[in-house]
Amino acid sequence: MKSLSAATTGPGGCAILLAFALGASAGDANAQQSSLRDLFGARGGSESRKAPAPPVARYVSETGSAFVLDRASPQPLMKFENSSEVWVLSPQPAPRGDTIYKNEMGEPVLRATKLGGMTLFTSERPAGDAAALIGKASSIQPPSFISVNALFQRLVQASARASRAAQHRVAFETVDDATPATSVLVADTATVTAEAFEKMARNGDRNLLNRVARVLLAEGHKPGASLKGGDLTVTYAPDKGLSGRPSSKRIIKVVNK
Repeated sequence: MKSLSAATTGPGGCAILLAFALGASAGDANAQQSSLRDLFGARGGSESRKAPAPPVARYVSETGSAFVLDRASPQPLMKFENSSEVWVLSPQPAPRGDTIYKNEMGEPVLRATKLGGMTLFTSERPAGDAAALIGKASSIQPPSFISVNALFQRLVQASARASRAAQHRVAFETVDDATPATSVLVADTATVTAEAFEKMARNGDRNLLNRVARVLLAEGHKPGASLKGGDLTVTYAPDKGLSGRPSSKRIIKVVNK
C-alpha cells in the first residue's frame, strides 16, 4: 500500500431515561428497589456470587453508559456504544481477588470483583458506577487487515470528523507506506485521532484545535504524539498490536500542552 492522504471540510453530534410511575403502593416500591438491586447489585453490601460473564459481554452502568468488554484474548478491549474508539485495557490484581482494568494513561476504567460485580469509572463519576451485565455481545477485536480502499475511506472519514470538530480543514496523511500488516493499525490510529478532536470540541477546546492543520500518521518504535507547527504527528508501533497506537486521551494531552 502506498502513502495515503485525505482531507475534507464541513460544518461542525444517548441518554437513557428511566421513569417510574408515581403513587405506587409500598409493596410496589419494595419490588422496584429489589429489582434495581438485582440489576446493579447492592452497593456497600455483600455480593452474592453471579454466573460467569461471557468472554464478550455488554454492560450498562447506573447512569446509562453502555459498553462492550471483550476479554476473549489476553489483551482486553472495551468500547462505549456512543464512541468509535476501542480502548486497550491492562488488567491488574486488586485486593480481595478483584481485577482493575486500566487504560494507557494508567487510569482505572473498570473494577471486576471475583464474584462477578463490575464498576465503571469515568471522569464524570470518578468514584465509580455499578454496571449491570446485559448479555453476550459481538467481538470488538479488529480484523487482520483491510484493503487499501477501506484504509483510504477511513482516512477520509477521520479527516471529515476532525475538520468538523476544528471548524477548518484538517488533512490526514500517512508518512510511511501502509502494508497489509499495518493497515488496521493505521486506520485505527486515524479514527482515535478524530475521536480526540471531537472530545476537545465538546469540551470547549476548539481554540486549541486551531493550531492543527495536518495530521501525520507515522510508524515508530512506540506509540505517541507530538505537535510541531501545524502538524500533529501521531506515531504507531506495528509490533504492539492495537496497543501500538496512542489513545485519544494521550493525543488530547499533547495538543493541550
